[in-house]
Amino acid sequence: MLNIRNIAVIAHVDHGKTTLIDAFIKQSNIFRDNEDEMTETCLLDSNELEKERGITILAKNISVNYKGTKINIIDTPGHSDFSGEVERTLGMADGALLIVDAQEGPMPQTRFVLKKAFELNLKVIVVINKIDKPNANISATEHKIGNLFLELANKDEQLEYPTLYAVGKSGKVFKTPPSDFNEPGNVIPLLDEVINYINAPKNEEDGPFKMLISSLDYNSHLGRIMVGKIYRGAVKTGQKVILIGDTIKACQIDKVYLSVGLKRSEVSEAKAGDIVALTGLTDAKIGQTLSTLGDSEPLPCAVITEPTLHVTVGPNTSPLNGQEGEFTTARQIEERLAHELETNLSLKLEKLESGKYKVSGKGELHLAVLLETLRREGYEVEVGKPEVIYKTINENKCEPVEEVNIIAPQEFLGTITQEIGKRLGHLIRMEPINEQEMEFVYQMPTRTILGLRSLLLTATKGTVIFNSQFLEFQPVSAPLPKMRRGALIASNSGEALSYGLQAAQERGITFVEAGEKIYEGQVIGMNSKEEDIEINAAKGKKLTNMRSKSSDGVIQLVPATKYSLEQCLDFLESDELLEITPKSLRLRKKYLTSIERRRHREELKNIY
Repeated sequence: MLNIRNIAVIAHVDHGKTTLIDAFIKQSNIFRDNEDEMTETCLLDSNELEKERGITILAKNISVNYKGTKINIIDTPGHSDFSGEVERTLGMADGALLIVDAQEGPMPQTRFVLKKAFELNLKVIVVINKIDKPNANISATEHKIGNLFLELANKDEQLEYPTLYAVGKSGKVFKTPPSDFNEPGNVIPLLDEVINYINAPKNEEDGPFKMLISSLDYNSHLGRIMVGKIYRGAVKTGQKVILIGDTIKACQIDKVYLSVGLKRSEVSEAKAGDIVALTGLTDAKIGQTLSTLGDSEPLPCAVITEPTLHVTVGPNTSPLNGQEGEFTTARQIEERLAHELETNLSLKLEKLESGKYKVSGKGELHLAVLLETLRREGYEVEVGKPEVIYKTINENKCEPVEEVNIIAPQEFLGTITQEIGKRLGHLIRMEPINEQEMEFVYQMPTRTILGLRSLLLTATKGTVIFNSQFLEFQPVSAPLPKMRRGALIASNSGEALSYGLQAAQERGITFVEAGEKIYEGQVIGMNSKEEDIEINAAKGKKLTNMRSKSSDGVIQLVPATKYSLEQCLDFLESDELLEITPKSLRLRKKYLTSIERRRHREELKNIY
């Protein structure tokens, strides 16, 4: 175990964590110089959505060898919506690299991950990254990090930590800030610091085998793969073990794997302190304990913070259902969601009396990534408006409140203040970062944050940096006024025609192109006024054999506005649904005909 180091790389989103790991991989001679991986970036972001969005969604572990020491590196997500991945994997580490952007400094997720690291007594190495940014302020960032450590540390020794300086995209790490960023460099200073400062695992090599399952993987040939750090003893191929969960079950280990670079290598035996992957157990779940016969005491598992947001998911019921997806039934959707629960610990699932499912997650992005994954796998579903989860505390109805951190050019000060004022934001701090940018810190109810990020991106011409982090549950504040204008609703089914869309565009913006199939009750656009209106977008121009000056004019349409899945979720009101298929995203009313909608409104009036 003296030749093993287990480290987690933790950071706020987009602070260069995955880029720095790329440098670890490329400079440790895992690949030959002529292999494709040497020219690629974000090598660990193997998931399609991770590559497209440029964020880490799933925690992964790899290993590099340096000076005869095996360094197991655990890459964790930086976005707060995937903090469940951080919570369940930090237990495998003995130390952590905390990456902080030299310009932005510590952000909400930096505070969260550092607090978790201190709770687990991990030794922390600070890496101030992106020191070559034009507005980087190294001394201010060091001061903020020092204050954060003072605030969160549980022990005096946690206040003494080494600090290194990095240019992640160039793969350079320095012990002191360089005067010239172009001077040669590599990640060797960081590897040396890991070996010298991070402790080797202190697990017991003697004694019966015991391990907590921290992660699950799947292989079409090997089946389910259990990943975790061996807490005690050793594990061998063919060894008999017990799986401790709700019940105790006898099992047998088929194969044992250790990480070698980006791949796994089969071994006959692995010992305490190393991170292993085991096969042969079909029913294992994250948080369960593998142990030796006769030792049925489970290991403590990570406590995952509760979800704050939920959506209703069910089979697609629109007139166009079943035409674009492979999996369309409630049974298929339930099986897929149940499978997701095995690895996505932050997710909660509840079956409703209506036959639909209430899916609860850590935030809007967390739920959007799940729905996008279902879509790409061929599922057809319909989803309701995201709603926050309320709790009763001391007989008071409470709602989740988040800390919102916004960095934007000073010219947009008025825009941001006005928009957040409408959304019940409470200003905590506002200060200039440099001559051009301001930092705003607000406390806001989660329900008022929905859709705010995309709105501010548009209002600030894409220059805003927006992050939020769950704080606590507080008594419910004032109701939020309707933030969106009315909808343009299709009054007829058929094919959208240019003549009908031209009339719709006189009222607002449209979401469908000419030639697309539409149905009665579908939301085909947004009105320029507050109320919903019905419009016949399938209406064609009446033919006539009479010539007139105006009849032969060319119809010119503005291109349709196409929303992403997250933008569609932001758009929804309580009486609307989002139809998700592998090919299309369609917004619709819950009640498709005008008679049904009128009847529903009258029922609500009678109730209230």
